[in-house]
Amino acid sequence: MSVPEEPGRSQGPFLTVATALFLLLAGANLPTPLYAVYQQRFGFSAEVLTLVFATYAVVLVPTLLVFGRLSDRLGRRRVIVAGLGAAAVAAALFAAAEGTAWLFAARAMQGLALGMVSGGANAGLVELEPRHDARRAALLATLAQTGGCAAGPLAAGMLAQWAPAPRTLCFLVGLTATVAIALGVLAIPEPARGTRDRVTEPARGRRSRRRIQRPGVPRAIRGSFARVALTAAVVWAVAALFLSVVPSYVGSLLGTHDLALLGAITAVMLAASCAAQLASRSGIRPATSQAGGLILLAAGLLALVAAFPAHSLALVLVGAVLAGCGHGAGFLGAQGELNRCVPGDRRGEVTAAFYTCVYTGVAVTSIGVGLIARAVSLSAAVALFAAVIGATALATACRHLRARRRHLDVAARGHGLPLPDTCRSNTPQ
Repeated sequence: MSVPEEPGRSQGPFLTVATALFLLLAGANLPTPLYAVYQQRFGFSAEVLTLVFATYAVVLVPTLLVFGRLSDRLGRRRVIVAGLGAAAVAAALFAAAEGTAWLFAARAMQGLALGMVSGGANAGLVELEPRHDARRAALLATLAQTGGCAAGPLAAGMLAQWAPAPRTLCFLVGLTATVAIALGVLAIPEPARGTRDRVTEPARGRRSRRRIQRPGVPRAIRGSFARVALTAAVVWAVAALFLSVVPSYVGSLLGTHDLALLGAITAVMLAASCAAQLASRSGIRPATSQAGGLILLAAGLLALVAAFPAHSLALVLVGAVLAGCGHGAGFLGAQGELNRCVPGDRRGEVTAAFYTCVYTGVAVTSIGVGLIARAVSLSAAVALFAAVIGATALATACRHLRARRRHLDVAARGHGLPLPDTCRSNTPQ
């Protein structure tokens, strides 16, 4: 039986925030197929390429530490619009880029933009969902993010290969769309945040919100939080590999400079992620979704590594599809479990803590691949990344399955009654 929409709540604001998140991620990943062009034009190494990519995450993490808390205090809408403004500046910098320093500045602005928006937008989606359906909010959040990540490289690759002004047109299109959605966000009502009682809460709590504080995780959900944060960090580390060096890896493997093809490889991976999220949106427990996704992710990395000695586009595509399905199932499960755990009045800061873990993993792995590629080769760096992240994915999958088994054992001892839909006992839902 479906839950009816709350009177006075429409889909419009919910979808507007999701569209803003989609466009932010699309804009952040427009440069993906163009990195090889920048590398040739500006003459920098694979190490510098990964540093340019990782600048985004390095700036994003401290921004999350600030704006996860501020979105709880200042309001979701105000913070989202400010982030969209930063994204517009980033697009303008990329369109005008005349050297490597411009790329670092543009990526820093993109990190600032998404850092400002991530916590508030994801929390806002839960608060604006007309039926208060946390799982549907998680689905749309992950679809918006992975769909944006897929659309950005695909659109940029096609425009760069077949349209005029290959290094500027895609960013001008992104700039226009960003300004338009910012106007749309300004028109929506401010979401109601959680169930805080501003009249009766202690004065100490009110004073604490006047200061910028790091995101926090309530003690009762830390076990579940650690599990889902590790899952999300692993799946997004693999996405970062596809968004940064896989186009160069595939170009070397196939001996091609076709920007549309190189952008499409990344788009295939992330489109598979979207498909997996849609396929697993109901009937699959978050813990099961995460475990299955992590196993698929490891299989995809194995296929990607095997493709290089075989010079096989087919293996690359198989790896992209498997990794994408693993990414989608794993991240949707992580988002779903997190949304069920988080108290309404802590949602912004806990969500910011979650994304801090995600993007710390992205930054560390991206920079690590670049350093290894400089010391040995890009193919060896990708193989080492696949070994380490694949092993971590399988170990984390085992952890989810053990936790799920404990959950079922407890339910069986309780005469078959399911556990309450909560994470307070640190069991997966």
